[in-house]
Amino acid sequence: MDNLSLFISIPAAVAFFIPVVSRRLRWFPDVSASVTSFFLLMLSLMTLNHETVYKMGDWPAPYGVVFVLDGFSCMMLVIVNLVVFFTAIYSVDYIEKFYTSKLRYYSLLLLVLTGVNGVILTGDLFNLFIFLELSLVASFALVGFGCSARDLEGSFKYLVINLLASYLIFMGIALLYGKFASLNMADIARMVANSDGMSDQVVVFAFVLLLVGFATKSAIVPFHGWVADAYTSAPAPISAVLTGAAVKSLGVYVLIRLAYNIFGMNSILSTIFAYSGVASIIIGVLMALGQWNFKRLLAYHSISQIGYIILAFGIGTPLAIVGGIFHILNHSLFKPLLFLNAGSVEYETGERNLARLGHLSKKMPVTAISSLIASFSISGIPPFNGFWSKLLIIVAAVQAGRPLLALWAVIGSILTLASFAKIQKYVFFGSGERFKEKMLSGVGEVPFLMRISMIVLAIFCSLAGLLLVGGLNGIFGPVVNALAGGPELYITRIFGK
Repeated sequence: MDNLSLFISIPAAVAFFIPVVSRRLRWFPDVSASVTSFFLLMLSLMTLNHETVYKMGDWPAPYGVVFVLDGFSCMMLVIVNLVVFFTAIYSVDYIEKFYTSKLRYYSLLLLVLTGVNGVILTGDLFNLFIFLELSLVASFALVGFGCSARDLEGSFKYLVINLLASYLIFMGIALLYGKFASLNMADIARMVANSDGMSDQVVVFAFVLLLVGFATKSAIVPFHGWVADAYTSAPAPISAVLTGAAVKSLGVYVLIRLAYNIFGMNSILSTIFAYSGVASIIIGVLMALGQWNFKRLLAYHSISQIGYIILAFGIGTPLAIVGGIFHILNHSLFKPLLFLNAGSVEYETGERNLARLGHLSKKMPVTAISSLIASFSISGIPPFNGFWSKLLIIVAAVQAGRPLLALWAVIGSILTLASFAKIQKYVFFGSGERFKEKMLSGVGEVPFLMRISMIVLAIFCSLAGLLLVGGLNGIFGPVVNALAGGPELYITRIFGK
C-alpha cells in the first residue's frame, strides 16, 4: 500500500469515464461508483497500522509533491471511503426516484471523493488547496442537484460562504509561502520550530487566516451559517457524505493537522478549541430543538457533534485525542445513518415535516429501528457507540482539571436526547398534529439496497464500542502517536531526521 496516488487517480479516472460509457450502458454509473468506492474502502483498510511517504516522480521533500500516510490519515481514509461506499449503494434507488441524471450524480460524487482523499493525504499546502477546491465545486453541484429554488438557494449559500473561506485559506498559504519560500507542510513546520515562527506577526496572521477558513469549512460556531440550508437542500445521500466525510476531512482534519503537526498546539489555541467546541455543542443543539424539518434538525445536530470533536482536541490529552478521533468515526456512522433515515421517510411519504408524519414504525420497521439505534448513538445512550466517545471526552475534561467543560458536554447530550425523542415520537412511534391515517396508504419499506446501507450502519453503531479494546495501544493508538508527537514527529516522518 505504498502507492497512495491510487486513492486519487482511481476515483478521478472513473468520474471522467462514467459520462463516456453511461449513455449506452445505463447500469454503468450505479455499478462503477459502488465498485470503485468499495475497492477504495478495501485499500483504506489495508493502510491501517501502515505508515509511508509517497514521493511523486521520486522527488524528495520539500522539492517534490509528497503524500503522507500516518495513523491519523489512515483512520480518516477508512472513515471517508466507508461513508461514500454506503451512500453510493443507497443512492441506486434513491436517485432513480427523485432525479434524472445518474451519470452526472455519480461523477460528481467520485470527484468529491477524489478531493477529500487528496486533502487527507497531501503533504503540501498548494495541493491541499487544489483538492479542497475540487471538492467544493463538485459538492456545490451536488447540493443543488435538484435544481429547485430551495436547492439552488442552499447551494448558492454553500458556495459563497465556502468560497470566502477558501479566499482566507489561500491568503494564509500565500503569506506562509512569502515567509518561508516553501509549501511543504513538514518544511514549514521545521522552519516555524527552528525560528520560533509563532512569535512572528506574519506567521501568526497567516495561521489566523487558516484557522478561520478551516473553522468555516468545519461549521464551527460562529462560522456555521451555511450548514442548515446546504444539508436541507442536498439529496439525502449527499447530506450524509457532507456530514460524514467532507466536512470532517476538508475542515476538521486539516484544522487538527495544522494545529498539532505544523504550528504546534499551545495553551491559547487549546483554549480557543475548547470553548468554540462548547459553543458549537450548545448552540447547535438549541437550534435543533426548535426545528420541525427532519433534515434541518439533523443539520444543526451536525454542528453540535462537531463541537464534541473540537472540544476533545482542545483538551489535548492522549485520552481526549482518543475520544476525539473515536467521535469522528462514530459521527461518521450515526449521522449519515440518520440522514439516510430521513431520505427513506421522504422516499416513501414525500414529507420532511415532523408534524405531518406518524406511526411509520408499522410500515417501515427497518427504517424505524435503525433510526432508533442512531438516535440512541448520537444521544450518548449506552451501549451504543456515541456513548463511549462522549464518555472519553467527558472523563478527559475532568482529568484535565476542566470539569465545567465536562458539564457542558453532558448538558449537550441531554438536550440531544430530547431532540431525538421528538423525532421518534412524531415520525415513527406517535403522530403529529396534522397526521392523517390515509397518509399511510401505499407507504412501505424502502428498496433492498437502501435498507442494506441502513442495516449495516446500524450494526456498526451497535458494535463500534468494541474498537476501544486495547485503549491507547489499540486501533486508535497510531492516531494518538501521530498527533501527540507534535511537529517533531511529523518532520521526522517526512525528512527522516
